[in-house]
Amino acid sequence: MEQTLVRRPHFFFTTAPTPCPYLKDRMERKVVTELSGANADRLNDNLSRAGFRRSHAIAYTPACSGCTACVPVRIIAAAFTQHRTFRKIYRKNADLTPAHVPVTATEEHFDLFERYQKSRHGDGDMANMGFYDYRSMVEDSPVRTFITEYRLPDETLVAACLTDQLSDGLSAVYSFYDPELGERSLGTYMVLWMIEETLRRGLPFVYLGYWIAESRKMAYKSRFTPLERFGPGGWTPLRVTDQS
Repeated sequence: MEQTLVRRPHFFFTTAPTPCPYLKDRMERKVVTELSGANADRLNDNLSRAGFRRSHAIAYTPACSGCTACVPVRIIAAAFTQHRTFRKIYRKNADLTPAHVPVTATEEHFDLFERYQKSRHGDGDMANMGFYDYRSMVEDSPVRTFITEYRLPDETLVAACLTDQLSDGLSAVYSFYDPELGERSLGTYMVLWMIEETLRRGLPFVYLGYWIAESRKMAYKSRFTPLERFGPGGWTPLRVTDQS
């Protein structure tokens, strides 16, 4: 008897408005969809190339009324050249040992995550996350995901980055680091290391999420050139003067 493959329809939903976490006096809405099943990785690939981001088992993209400030960006890894400041940051962190570890929430990682949140994002919702919320963020992934941790020679954990493996690159889902080691510029260092890891894997892009010119927390991404932005015409070069 011949069997017919029935493909499930894929649904997208719009969230209710909530206060924007990046720009004051603005409201945020998202288009979201579930990532699940055998095709979750392929869907995550396709949606990432369309400007979506992943959180838990959900892919989302902003859909805010009257605002297009959030611009999806990605680094062209093979064309990236470290300028003097980046080389200096790399040398400062030459003593760190990066290692890929399973996506398992640990007390050690959560302690670092909590200190980072309270120091750098104390006014945000994530600053109130408990261990089980953190475990959900890390472990509830239906796609290829790993954590890169960075340790000092004495094994002290100083930084970590939750990363998705895409067919055309790596996507930085969330990173955090020791807020007391500001002189190391660990956030920048993790991006630099991810660029090198992307090249080692023979992949073209590092997906950095959303660049927001008006947000100090998100505007730094424009330093990693050449950078592409996603818009109505697809992926095009980002110019520092671009305003959304």
